[in-house]
Amino acid sequence: MTESVREPRDARVPLGIAEVTGPSMYPTLKHGDRLLVQYRAPVKAGDVAVLKHPLQQDLLIVKRLVERREGGWWVLGDNPAAEGDSRLFGTVPDELLLGRVRGRYRPRTEDHRSVRATAAWLASAVRPVLADRSVSRRLRAR
Repeated sequence: MTESVREPRDARVPLGIAEVTGPSMYPTLKHGDRLLVQYRAPVKAGDVAVLKHPLQQDLLIVKRLVERREGGWWVLGDNPAAEGDSRLFGTVPDELLLGRVRGRYRPRTEDHRSVRATAAWLASAVRPVLADRSVSRRLRAR
């Protein structure tokens, strides 16, 4: 999943916004979702993170951190049918890990003009992105 993420210009600003493009983190994240990224945050297995792609470092990706291995993090997308994770490129070195995803929101669309549609959007648009403690089971299943 590629992301249009900008690294913060000011080291004192630890937060940024990313836009999801692609299906690799579905159903956790959907195409068009916006992410709140905390740069340089401590991470653990199960967290969703923004990383530089190890084979194309100008491309940013969002993946779930599965486990620490020698040489870096083993990362997987939440959508088992999508490609483009550690099964393809191996571990991701620590220096390519940019930040932890803290939350996501879905932008308002044209059809959110009515009060009812706006209320429904408000109820579902903003969600935290939580760590998945079942990542070890997912790793064994793949």
